[in-house]
Amino acid sequence: MSLVRKVGATLGAAALSSFLAGGASAVDLQFFFPVAVGGKAAETIEELTNEYAAANPGVNIDAVYAGSYQDTVTKTLTAVRGGTPPQLAVILSVDMFTLIEEDAIVSFDEVSKGNTEWLKAFYPSFMENSQTGGKTYGIPFQRSTPVLYWNKEAFAEAGLDPNTPPANWEEMVEFGKKLTKKDANGNVTQWGVRIPSSGFPYWLFQGFTTQNDVILANSDGNMTNFDDPKVVEALDFMIDLSKEHGVMQPGIIEWGATPKAFFEGQTAMMWTTTGNLTNVRDNAPFDFGVAMLPAHQRRGAPTGGGNFYIFKDSTDEQKAASLDFIKWISAPEQAARWTIATGYVAPRPDAWETDLMKKYVADFPAALVARDQLEHAVAELSTYQNQRITTIFNDALEAAITGKSTPEEALKEAQMQADRILKAYR
Repeated sequence: MSLVRKVGATLGAAALSSFLAGGASAVDLQFFFPVAVGGKAAETIEELTNEYAAANPGVNIDAVYAGSYQDTVTKTLTAVRGGTPPQLAVILSVDMFTLIEEDAIVSFDEVSKGNTEWLKAFYPSFMENSQTGGKTYGIPFQRSTPVLYWNKEAFAEAGLDPNTPPANWEEMVEFGKKLTKKDANGNVTQWGVRIPSSGFPYWLFQGFTTQNDVILANSDGNMTNFDDPKVVEALDFMIDLSKEHGVMQPGIIEWGATPKAFFEGQTAMMWTTTGNLTNVRDNAPFDFGVAMLPAHQRRGAPTGGGNFYIFKDSTDEQKAASLDFIKWISAPEQAARWTIATGYVAPRPDAWETDLMKKYVADFPAALVARDQLEHAVAELSTYQNQRITTIFNDALEAAITGKSTPEEALKEAQMQADRILKAYR
């Protein structure tokens, strides 16, 4: 989907103010934005941008809604290599190393000209995927973490406390067995739990590895731990939810179809992004709950979602304009509105202290779950050559899930391939 919107914007940066005061024409920015998750993302970003425009003319922003995250980074890199990059974009936080390697982006430390105090406003767990080498390259915006959703009516029907989700792996299996329903012919009509494994299976699987107290990659983006025994153990357990315990549909489970399966009673529990929170609230025909992912050796989940980036091949005036717009749209009031509209996690604590957000969570306490889980969150898997590395890892997960390989064999091969690629970056 693409939509082009011309807007004006406030430009507080001294360089830009001076530039415009000198009678120069308005600054033009191109802004790539992904629309990838159910909810009101496109409408809300348009409202915010228009509001910014109405109050503060000065720059034209050509907002290009570029499709999914993958579509957006692909279009962006094509534009960069063709010499026509956007000035700013929202792209996955895990693509930071790729953008750095392409020499496509500039650090916010440089653009802010030493005025970096504002960077401390964001949650440290989100900044893990936004910083490297002592510099900040991304500003958290539409950030997320996976959470567990459960159908309270299904729990009550199964004799479970509808207000108590599973606290750990063992309870997820125990509850799942009670929640799995079969018809007279032995066909499952309701699964206990649904954990998607299509598209980008590494992300939800990283919930299991984090809970098993193992990190998949280092913070420098040049070393992975795919064949660690704890990773193997986590994959064994995920597969055993289907193979041994019979509480989850076997084989590859589609990401996009999961909320619908939840709404239609095909599963009593599901793992998916908090970015689906508004979607679930609007469409679930039953009372539901939201909880942190079940614990094992520890609690934990990966962060996810997109950051703002500023592109190097821009004028000083364009960089100043991009910075001012990003600072405004990520500020507390705007961050609160974005969270309420979409379900993404407001990426800074002061957004949760606004009157707007306090009213929202008083009416909908489930919105606090993802925020509180940040205390236990880790950086999403991210490395140099990130798309190649995650494809290798995803292929290994698929091979193990479909029974083409054992978890140990699949992960050992994935680690060998990753080592061959990443050794050049050590």
